[in-house]
Amino acid sequence: MIICKSREEIYAIKLSNQIVAKILAELKKMIKPGVQTKKLDEYAEMRSKEMDAIPAFKGYRGYPASLCTSINEEIVHGIPSSRTLREGDILSLDFGVIYDGYYGDAAVTYPVGEISPKAKKLIDTARQAFYKGIGQMKEGRRISDISFTIQSYVESQGFSIIRTFVGHGIGLSLHEEPQVPNFGQPGRGPKIKPGLVLAIEPMIAIGDWQVEILSDNWTAVTRDRSLSAHFEHTVALTQKGIEILSEVDEKESLSYLKESQYA
Repeated sequence: MIICKSREEIYAIKLSNQIVAKILAELKKMIKPGVQTKKLDEYAEMRSKEMDAIPAFKGYRGYPASLCTSINEEIVHGIPSSRTLREGDILSLDFGVIYDGYYGDAAVTYPVGEISPKAKKLIDTARQAFYKGIGQMKEGRRISDISFTIQSYVESQGFSIIRTFVGHGIGLSLHEEPQVPNFGQPGRGPKIKPGLVLAIEPMIAIGDWQVEILSDNWTAVTRDRSLSAHFEHTVALTQKGIEILSEVDEKESLSYLKESQYA
């Protein structure tokens, strides 16, 4: 069942997503060659607690960490570890919290130092695909209009859409109806209405879209081991239009980092 949210509920979801956005902005400044991904996870968990939020992923269906750290060919659900980042890597961070009972969820792919032009184009395409997709989030249109627009843009740039994982509704649960694929034909699925809150998240690859799950039973990689990028925001359709709930002013977010032991 699709649950359209009230103005008050959207505001509550936004508060949770603002915490997610602030922490992702702070993590961005920590990303450099030599950093262990488990240090990013430790920071994300610490900051969540400081802001009275609960890391949403830790323990969810058995996931062992607070942050998903997916490097290069890893699409999603990479588990933080003592692995260190290297110059030229790309790193996808997927993070969520629960605040006052409501979930926030967002993801972004960051470069580690200098990266190749192809990797940069991949990251930029994932980001732009999201913005192209939410342009279809208008009353009376259908969920698959978002899906079709994302797929069309990504493939026009020479990349492929990962089809195993999809976006979703979000609110009092991390994953609610409807599912939001990043591929498909237009004009299908539920109609879009005010009050709809979605986590829209293009996942794309340089090579083929086929997926393999590693032996840890979590980390999803491209089968051909080509680079992958992920970009996600939680978005609401209000009476005033589209609002991206997980966007935040990065300058404000970084004021804490400058004072912390992680700077």
